[in-house]
Amino acid sequence: MDKEERINQRTRLGNLEGWLSIAGNVALFGLKYWAGMVSGSVALIADAWHTLSDSFSSVIVLLGMKVSKKPADKEHPFGHGRAELIASLIIGVLLSVIAFSFILEGFEKLQDHKSANYGMIALIAVLASIAVKEGLAQFAFRAGKKTGSNTLKADGWHHRTDAFSSVLILAGIFLGEHIWWIDGVLAIIVALMIAYAAYEILKDAIDPLVGEKPSENLEKQLKEISRNELGYNPEIHHIHIHRYGEHIELTFHVLLPPEMTLKETHDHIEKLEKTIEDEMEMIATIHPEPE
Repeated sequence: MDKEERINQRTRLGNLEGWLSIAGNVALFGLKYWAGMVSGSVALIADAWHTLSDSFSSVIVLLGMKVSKKPADKEHPFGHGRAELIASLIIGVLLSVIAFSFILEGFEKLQDHKSANYGMIALIAVLASIAVKEGLAQFAFRAGKKTGSNTLKADGWHHRTDAFSSVLILAGIFLGEHIWWIDGVLAIIVALMIAYAAYEILKDAIDPLVGEKPSENLEKQLKEISRNELGYNPEIHHIHIHRYGEHIELTFHVLLPPEMTLKETHDHIEKLEKTIEDEMEMIATIHPEPE
């Protein structure tokens, strides 16, 4: 599969995941919010808003996919691939805000010594939420793995945390008759789970923006290609990698024999850059140095 096909596949799967997520989350929000109001469960109402926030993040996914597909232009010479990272940052911030609000609501319920009166509608809503959200999470994870999209993976974790929180609330339904404070405590636990997911998502998005260390496998591949093209084992150092979605810029220094002419050096470097682009799908800029 070539680069253009991968971009089209990423866009197609991203759009499908986004629209499925929006439809499923809006339906679950209505069901869980109604069940929370009937039962008086702050944890279930908060979980309903968490579900609705997934719809907001899915809109961000769709916008991120659309923007990242735009070709390079004068203002953005490396394309718009980092729009997906920005979308992931927004999802992470949304999760952080939701987690904080859950903690406040949980403590308020504990301070007021209020319990929840769970019923059959709450049980049905929670079971439906677990099934739908885990299904959406699995789809997002597989699509993210297939396309290499951080945004789809982030949205998958958003679905997964909602499924986890619903599992906890399911436990609370069975314990609620015996433990009055279970609903408030569950709201706080759910909030901490969401906060951790937010941290993971923000970390994965921030690292490529700040700059990432080249992997050992990448260094090994570069040395092997350089050896095959130059006919000996050159010393390579100062490796930098910059990702813009599907567009990846690579720079490094290579030591060449000092007796090489300028034309010979240029020809070797040009050939090496072309091979790296063909085999690694990276745009390389190589700085030659005399041994």
